[in-house]
Amino acid sequence: MQKQGQQQDGLRRGLKARHMTMISLGGSIGTGLFLASGGAIHSAGPGGALAAYVAIGIMVYFLMTSLGEMAAYMPVSGSFSTYATRFVDPALGFALGWNYWYNWAITIAAELSAATLIVKFWLPETSSLLWSALFLLLMFGFNYLSVKGYGESEYWFAIIKVITVIVFIIIGLLMIIGIIGGEAVGFRNLTIGNAPFNGGFMAMLGVFMAAGFSFQGTELLGIAAGESEEPEKNVPLAIRQVFWRILLFYVFAIIVIGLLIPYTTESLASDSVMTSPFTLVFEKAGLAFAASVMNAVILSSVLSAGNSGMYASTRMLWVLAKEGKAPKFLAKLDSRGVPVAALCVTAAVGIVAFFASLFGDGVVYVWLLNASGMSGFIAWLGIAVCHYRFRRAYVAQGKNLADLPYRAKWFPFGPLFAFFICMVVIIGQNYQAVLGDKVDWNGIIVSYIGIPLFLALWFGYKRKHGTKVVPLEDCDFRRE
Repeated sequence: MQKQGQQQDGLRRGLKARHMTMISLGGSIGTGLFLASGGAIHSAGPGGALAAYVAIGIMVYFLMTSLGEMAAYMPVSGSFSTYATRFVDPALGFALGWNYWYNWAITIAAELSAATLIVKFWLPETSSLLWSALFLLLMFGFNYLSVKGYGESEYWFAIIKVITVIVFIIIGLLMIIGIIGGEAVGFRNLTIGNAPFNGGFMAMLGVFMAAGFSFQGTELLGIAAGESEEPEKNVPLAIRQVFWRILLFYVFAIIVIGLLIPYTTESLASDSVMTSPFTLVFEKAGLAFAASVMNAVILSSVLSAGNSGMYASTRMLWVLAKEGKAPKFLAKLDSRGVPVAALCVTAAVGIVAFFASLFGDGVVYVWLLNASGMSGFIAWLGIAVCHYRFRRAYVAQGKNLADLPYRAKWFPFGPLFAFFICMVVIIGQNYQAVLGDKVDWNGIIVSYIGIPLFLALWFGYKRKHGTKVVPLEDCDFRRE
């Protein structure tokens, strides 16, 4: 194992424990919570939305422990792409790596589109193209700094979001019991219409995608482990802290929104940032100025999520190049250990967000969110498969489980459960497109485009290079 301050093939181990915790936390709290949660409550009711978020949260817990076991033992920036190459099949590693790069590169574009909408809250007549370009340059600048500079910026971005969510929950609870905002609301809104559950199980299944998108970013720990100072200590610590904080934030936020705003409120279903459920609650509390403040916070969270996305996709692209699965020039590092070439290529994908000014901000944002969400579930599926094979190979080669810096509980139930839930959501996440009187082909393409792309990468590489599943006895456990 490398010691603090050393390099991993040129990458600098400059991320401290607090950076690791906040990178994962910051990547997870963003538009999924501040925007998509409102649509989830509107679709499935407060009870249905809460159940969907909790179910996804339990699955993410097992994924986090699975990834943590591998990342603490083998901290590499390639994370599950490298793990798949070593423990499953190089073709799967190739497909997972490019899929993850695509996932976060598209997320950058989605966050840029959202940031443009937020600015239009204050400056409605300004150009979408101008703001998209400005925010793209800002994200690029943060990532062009050293890894420690990126970690520090993300730390403070995340602090802003955490404080906001805590304040929101406190004010919301005070409103529910009537201390502020007038008469106590109590559980009154749970008796409206079909509340707390609306639409039954199928409606809950429909909001799984929004819930999954909200939790995406927790796996950033696996990528950041490659540049962590003491990954065998920092990774387990971050996993223990981050998951429960995120779950509590989401659970309490949804409870507050569901109790204060009737699920039948049409503005909850809106894609407009101006009607964020957080903004609606603050306005309901009589804090008129808080709407602008909340939009500023959402803007910082959007930039944070895009910042983390650019970091993760850049590192993944660099690893793919280093392993010969991407053009060689992308494997170059500058004197500060930053993969500038991979960063530039990744940033170029952000230009997709510029189409927001041509086709309508809301429509493009929803399309990007769905396309990114599917790719994220595929990445999670890969984590579950990698951990299952990792543990089996570890035992098959006679290694002692006690030597693992961090051991995931409930193996093999954990990865098998996560695999099953991910598969159910992937298959059924847009069931509405085929159940109506007329098949919605556009909806099917938008929702499921990630699957054929992933399979094409997987089997295309497999056919070209003739790769096979790695026997358990031959799995590579070398620790960089």
